[in-house]
Amino acid sequence: MSAVLISAEELREALTGKTIRLLDVRWALGDPDGPEHYRKGHIPGAVFVDLDTELAAPPSPARGRHPLPDAGQLEKCARSWGVCRGDPVVVYDATGGMAAARAWWLLRWAGIADVRILDGGLPAWTRDGGELATGAAPDPAPGDVELAPGALPVIDADTVARWDGVLLDARATERYRGDTEPVDPRAGHIPGAISAPTAENLTADGCFRPPELLRERFAGLGTGPVAVYCGSGVTATHQIAALAVIGVEAALYPGSWSQWSHDPKRPVATGAGA
Repeated sequence: MSAVLISAEELREALTGKTIRLLDVRWALGDPDGPEHYRKGHIPGAVFVDLDTELAAPPSPARGRHPLPDAGQLEKCARSWGVCRGDPVVVYDATGGMAAARAWWLLRWAGIADVRILDGGLPAWTRDGGELATGAAPDPAPGDVELAPGALPVIDADTVARWDGVLLDARATERYRGDTEPVDPRAGHIPGAISAPTAENLTADGCFRPPELLRERFAGLGTGPVAVYCGSGVTATHQIAALAVIGVEAALYPGSWSQWSHDPKRPVATGAGA
């Protein structure tokens, strides 16, 4: 078991010996049916977590589509999921950890040290013979966790503008180049950013690439302090998780492109070059 990931086999073994808080974070851009996916089948004991309302503050042009939640509200949510002080937490989705990484990052940022992403998510669980529960689960007993944000680095737009290091854009290459922009008001990328699509962290079966391949991938993207952004601060956390697997700390720009592109004072670059 790494500090970031847990395999389906490891999770099955761990669940027989201790209490683990399981969080189902199924979400994807344009797919509002996470609760229905959860009801159709989830890991027994898992609690559904709504990314839009529980893992983010309300959206705005000034702050982006998924601003970081208020610390007190995040603590209230975590307690409603049954998280208690000292509990290990495992988060999963069905999209290679793209959404679950947001919960991993937020809870680590808020001071919970033992948070893991189920490598390969729900498909890996079922491939390994894991059973599924269906229907709505009863609310768990309230937890007593106390959260203290600040354990992971965060940067704002002004810091990004003068970033003296490696700035990774985790969006798809076509959005980075400015060929298309399906959500935000301007197409392109932050000047100086390097294209590093999050999807390239994964193998064909939706698991994280082995550490040696991740190390090789990121070694070619430059040196210096690392910061990551994406469309709205969700898939960038997957990039941060992949970097953490190989021991590289990276800062998150939570507002990401959804904040930057709404500010007419911020410059925009297009094309394949940084």
